[in-house]
Amino acid sequence: MGRSFIRSFGVFVLIISASLAFMSFVVANSSGSLLRVSAPDTVPVIQFTANEGDARLSLYEKLALDSLGLSHEAFEYALKGHDQLQSDGKIEKDNLLSIIDFSLPSGKKRLFVIDLESEELLFNTYVAHGRNSGKDIATKFSNKPNSFKSSLGFYVTGDTYTGKHGYSMRLNGEESGINDRAEGRGIVMHSAAYANENSIEERGFIGRSLGCPAIPKNVHRQIIETICHGSCLFMYSPDAYYLSHSKLI
Repeated sequence: MGRSFIRSFGVFVLIISASLAFMSFVVANSSGSLLRVSAPDTVPVIQFTANEGDARLSLYEKLALDSLGLSHEAFEYALKGHDQLQSDGKIEKDNLLSIIDFSLPSGKKRLFVIDLESEELLFNTYVAHGRNSGKDIATKFSNKPNSFKSSLGFYVTGDTYTGKHGYSMRLNGEESGINDRAEGRGIVMHSAAYANENSIEERGFIGRSLGCPAIPKNVHRQIIETICHGSCLFMYSPDAYYLSHSKLI
């Protein structure tokens, strides 16, 4: 009799404990129906309003950027940083957005210049990365002088000048500790004979720079004259350090 009572009491305690555990994950709403409470999502996501998000996604699809190789992540991060720079009053040509997608190999056209107002892709061409960033694909980045590596992040385009690489454009790095030494490192946009399809045919990838985003000679003047003097340029890679340290994405 005593053992039977103890056994029954033990079962009763287990049932009560299980019920309390279940109730901790369930709450009742005002209509009496049950709502399950899920754990908070700790993965950072890019958030837009419904209309804004739909419009931006529509632009990505309208310009067929996916078919050209531009990652959706690069596009959305670029928009977010562009909007922040615009809000901070740092860009004058806020209709323009230039993206370099370093997740693509150098044999692909990975520079995209987009007019957000007219919803046009103005340019899509090759662009070199720093010689110490990698061979065909850039995987290593630096903000240090003489590293000969590319620097990721957001830039505001500066003025133009004629130097040892011909017609060129200065770049102002906007991210502290990531690309803010661009001016001191001499990181500019210029043309290069090695940034073309002939290099791809010869070696399978275009030549590399000392860290500058070098572009083909046949389009460099048109591109520079379009985006110079205060537009947004974003150099992207799914680099863990950059994604966890940037304050603009």
